[in-house]
Amino acid sequence: MADGASAARGRRAPYGIYFASRATEQRASRDRRVQPDNPAIGASDRSAAPHPAPAGRPSGPIGGLILAAGAGRRFGSAKQLATLGGRPLLEHALLAMARAATVERAVVVLGADADAVLAGVERHGALPVICTGWREGQAASLRDGVAALAGSVEAIVVILGDQPAIDPRAIDRVTASRDGVSVAVRASYGGRPGHPVLLERSLFEQVGALRGDQGARSLLAGAAVRIVACDGLGSDRDVDTVEQLRLSAGESSSRC
Repeated sequence: MADGASAARGRRAPYGIYFASRATEQRASRDRRVQPDNPAIGASDRSAAPHPAPAGRPSGPIGGLILAAGAGRRFGSAKQLATLGGRPLLEHALLAMARAATVERAVVVLGADADAVLAGVERHGALPVICTGWREGQAASLRDGVAALAGSVEAIVVILGDQPAIDPRAIDRVTASRDGVSVAVRASYGGRPGHPVLLERSLFEQVGALRGDQGARSLLAGAAVRIVACDGLGSDRDVDTVEQLRLSAGESSSRC
């Protein structure tokens, strides 16, 4: 990143980039409404459209978070910029979030090769958040993304930037499944939990305690999580290697 990045941390730069900092996390962790622990809830929903909201479902705006700060070491280059179906890989996730009807605002967390990604990827309304600590692992990206949204939303739905087959209908199904009891809602595919993952406000402060390469998985262990089947609504398979990108390209062509 540019040398001036550290001076701009914790505020929005004039050109619309949000620089994350520890101070930002601390400010965002104030005024948190902590909900009591509840037993885990399992749910199965295989209809194509989001099912009606439970009577006790919380209200308030929902934010979207796309994590895309990694260096793509297994890929061998900045995979955010790799071409898939005529678009950069990352743009597919950004488009899915932009097309989700229930998401009011979104951010994308960038780190490695951030300047090149900013220049080369259309963000479709998502505000870029620059994670200066991206080398720490996914926890840093998750902390910075949640901190950037926490002051303006009641829940955050998370996807990964290397999941090009994420479907906006899956995002909407997960967000529509909030029930006022579970602290998180998670999509499943063929019975396997995956993304999108929605985090209620009661978890925001705990996100700030994550370190290293911990993501939402460690946060949700033992928590009250509602699992919602998203079979037939895209896929959350990620792209870590060039070979996986080729496979994704072939699958994308066969769907056309």
